[in-house]
Amino acid sequence: MSPVDTGALGPVLAASAAAALAVMLVAFAIGTAKGLHRIVDVAWGVAFAAVATVAWVLAAGHGDDVRRTAVALATVVWGLRLAVHIARRGRGHGEDPRYARMLAKGRGSPTFYALRKVYLLQGALVWLVSLPVQVAVLLPRPLDATACLGLAVWATGLAFEAVGDRQLARFKADPANRGRIMDRGLWAWTRHPNYFGDFLVWWGLYLTACATWQTAALTLVSPLVMTGLLVWGSGKRLLEAHMADRPGYAEYRARTSGFLPRPPRRSA
Repeated sequence: MSPVDTGALGPVLAASAAAALAVMLVAFAIGTAKGLHRIVDVAWGVAFAAVATVAWVLAAGHGDDVRRTAVALATVVWGLRLAVHIARRGRGHGEDPRYARMLAKGRGSPTFYALRKVYLLQGALVWLVSLPVQVAVLLPRPLDATACLGLAVWATGLAFEAVGDRQLARFKADPANRGRIMDRGLWAWTRHPNYFGDFLVWWGLYLTACATWQTAALTLVSPLVMTGLLVWGSGKRLLEAHMADRPGYAEYRARTSGFLPRPPRRSA
């Protein structure tokens, strides 16, 4: 039995790219009209959900139904939870400083610069990172131990991310915490529980596509790219640069792990 239906793979890859592009173009239109390009962060999660849904539909009759549905549903749940969280967090706020700085440095029309450097780039990353989902839905093999392990890793990551986001939201909602550094709960174990959760989610989804060495090799780029984005790209690195001058952050950084969770140090 072939590890994946190659005849169906091309249409799934093409339709997934179209779905990601469509979501980003709609987000671009809304962001341009409102003058707030931070909406792309909401579109990021929605685009993953759209890709998974399209892949699930097109893979009907090609992949194992249980694996196909489990992988697509896991991606949709993660993507929509993230989109809703970011939408709520950004309500009533102005432009994200990251995008303001990026657009200020661009040449030519800021609108088309935003289209190229913000929306189209993130649409391409959605397609690339979601490769395991696009492949896993086409696998004819029932869920095996590796795929079940992947779903368990995904669930752990989702819980870690959701709990971390909830803890931070409650901390910020308390006026007594204004100007203070969040260093409680999961945030005492890692400075970025939400990013670590994303890391687990995508390594877990990658495992669901590892039915053979061919599919494992084909989709390995996904968790590697996501890890790079979270740790060295637009995630941890930029956020820590933004937080560096906050009172108390240096001490928090000295006693708290930068990414992988561990008990906090007793003293800096």
